[in-house]
Amino acid sequence: MLLSGLSFFVINFFVKILGNPAHPIIPNLQTYPAHELVFFRSLVSFVISAFIIKQKGLKLLGNNRRWLLLRGSAGMIALTIFFVTLHKLPLAIASTLQYLSPIFTVLIAQQLFKEKVTPLQIISSLIAFIGVLLIGAPSLLETNSVIDPFWLIMGIISAIFSGIAYNAIGKLKNSEEPINIVIYFPMIALPITGIWCFFDFTFPIGIEWLILLIIGIFTQIAQILMTKAFLATDTAIVAPFQYIGAIYALLSGWFIFDETLGLIPVTGITFVLIGVLIGTIFRKKKLASTKIS
Repeated sequence: MLLSGLSFFVINFFVKILGNPAHPIIPNLQTYPAHELVFFRSLVSFVISAFIIKQKGLKLLGNNRRWLLLRGSAGMIALTIFFVTLHKLPLAIASTLQYLSPIFTVLIAQQLFKEKVTPLQIISSLIAFIGVLLIGAPSLLETNSVIDPFWLIMGIISAIFSGIAYNAIGKLKNSEEPINIVIYFPMIALPITGIWCFFDFTFPIGIEWLILLIIGIFTQIAQILMTKAFLATDTAIVAPFQYIGAIYALLSGWFIFDETLGLIPVTGITFVLIGVLIGTIFRKKKLASTKIS
């Protein structure tokens, strides 16, 4: 999960650069729409995944196709929205909103797997949502704020779909190989984003090809590592390690993209991380006590 989080940071960093070419980090870059970035990301991931599946002699479509389709569809929707929010919001804020996904993972699991939600888990969710409100406070209090509440809401929607995707991975734990779970995302995303690119496409030039390739390769690394981690043990044990990515995002936003967040949004980020950590740590203890009993 540590390596997966670092890989996701690399992906988000380059997506942010291609969505904001005015930054002087890499000069003379074109602006890429979110769906095109998802397309190239999916293209590289599909080629690598298909090659691995062929080498291992696995079935391309896997076994539990209904849940694989759900995982792929939910993941595609979550990622597309997330890439758009990366273009519209500061990197740290967009990433932090995505870290609400463990909360929705627990709530969805309650309905899907009939898991009991405790008062402490409800409190942890409230703490996290208070954090989201603090993150959006500047846009609510200042008319000249660059943070649009609409994109904050879209970030939350992205986190909900991520929670659906994570629950689908848990459902596939006993029937699928990690690579079969990974390939369903690009299989679903490629035709949809490919058609979308016919109406809005930026042809890559020069170093942009390399950046798109890096995004695709690190996508594969991040997805395989994350999927293996979720399949290997309980979600509550590995989920807290995702939040280290928020530290990467916060530091890069400050030092690379010159994003001044202010005290209130930084406090909000802290609240979100505290909330989700309380929930996942408690869930880990609960699972441990259940196994002992």
